[in-house]
Amino acid sequence: MQTPSPSDTPSAAHAEPQLRRVLKTRHLTMIAIGGAIGTGLFLASGAVIAQVGPGGAVLTYLLLGLMVYYIMTSLGELAAFMPVAGSFATYASRYVDKGFGFALGWNFWFSWAVVVAVDLVASQLIMAYWFPDVPGIVWTVLFMFVMVGLNAISARSYGEAEYWFALIKVVAVVCFLIAGVGVLAGIIHTGSTPGFSNWTTGDAPFAGNLFTMMGVAMIAAYSFQGTELVAVAAGESENPRRNVPLAIRQVFWRILLFYVLSIIVIAFLIPYTDPQLLRSDVTDVAVSPFTLVFQHAGLLSAATVMNAVILTSVLSAGNSGMYAATRMLYNMAAEGLAPRVFGRLTRTGVPLYALLGTTAVASLCLLSSAYSPQAVYIWLLNLAGMTEFIVWLSIAVSHYRFRTGYVRHGHSLDALPYKAAAFPFGPLFAFSLCLLITLGQNYQAFLQDRINWMDVASTYLAIPLFLLLWAGYTVANKSSGWIRYRDMQFKPISAD
Repeated sequence: MQTPSPSDTPSAAHAEPQLRRVLKTRHLTMIAIGGAIGTGLFLASGAVIAQVGPGGAVLTYLLLGLMVYYIMTSLGELAAFMPVAGSFATYASRYVDKGFGFALGWNFWFSWAVVVAVDLVASQLIMAYWFPDVPGIVWTVLFMFVMVGLNAISARSYGEAEYWFALIKVVAVVCFLIAGVGVLAGIIHTGSTPGFSNWTTGDAPFAGNLFTMMGVAMIAAYSFQGTELVAVAAGESENPRRNVPLAIRQVFWRILLFYVLSIIVIAFLIPYTDPQLLRSDVTDVAVSPFTLVFQHAGLLSAATVMNAVILTSVLSAGNSGMYAATRMLYNMAAEGLAPRVFGRLTRTGVPLYALLGTTAVASLCLLSSAYSPQAVYIWLLNLAGMTEFIVWLSIAVSHYRFRTGYVRHGHSLDALPYKAAAFPFGPLFAFSLCLLITLGQNYQAFLQDRINWMDVASTYLAIPLFLLLWAGYTVANKSSGWIRYRDMQFKPISAD
């Protein structure tokens, strides 16, 4: 008599649907790269050079790259040990404070839903470059259906789409670097080679002062946002204990290579005093640093090419935002921190109700940004940006407490699937620098004779909102405060 396989048994036939582990290493790597290489690099990088000079820009990106490196290695240790879809909130709840995890999860979910709306608005502006007579709402609806469709089919379809989105951006950056180096080396003739002249003009290589660098650090740091999405995707990775560390090791160096080399090439070819570098909106693609360098290389259709690449970047960010917000909402529902309906899965392992809830919020934010004053739109953007820094701070805190508690419980570090380097310096350095940048984002407002409190409120909105959610959960659930080291649990979640 043949023994029935596990899939033939009644218990398996009626088992609850689960998230499918279908994402490969190449998906995780490109998800992290795709989340980081976007409009921050293609457009805003010029503004950093313009304000702190070429040397200041390179130093800023190197310093922030080191900060992100330690954040990513901390995240790698946590995600490899505990690969779950709502990673940040879960780690914070288990190793910091349950209210902290609750507030972090809801902030993260809402901010990424806002990112989807922001990217849909940006797609309208980009498509107007080619089709100025077509109403923008047409593109919004079309791209929203595409994003929802990719996320509704399966995690594999999202991962595959993100892989190709990211690949287009990587190819664009590589072509940019080749063209830029070709111009610098005289291989591509443009009339004259600037040499080191742009590094000595005006106050170069360093312009402004320490406070100026602190101000632009936020702009530069936005460029690295999205790298942490690899941990959200860990819950659906085929082999997270191997793939997550591998993706994190690869992705950081690739991103740092792309960013620092791109900044160096731009700084050599375009003087930091060029006023066009300060223009960093999606409507300014014609004066993007990348467009200008391609034009120097003789690519007359550079603006059209970069517009297509930036459209890809925006759709990639929106697609990732939809995925990240959906998985976070699903995980919070699974842990009892959100309505249970959002924890339901389809037969293919997709949290459809969480996806629809995310889409609904993204649609409402889209309407508010379209019909309300511009100030509302700026407030939403600031909320999303500041929440990202709260996530980074939480990763550093969670990892520090996880590792400390893990050792106190007598566990061997050799048993960890991935061990972050330079502990405890890494998370402490990342936390300190991230906190400094977060609090100093709008320092100029406090140096004026009269403080514009509305401007200050729009900048720091996410912080009191986060603290309010944290306090609300603590009071409502009579939480006892931070998790004590002796009460921590270190049973890893199955990666099967």
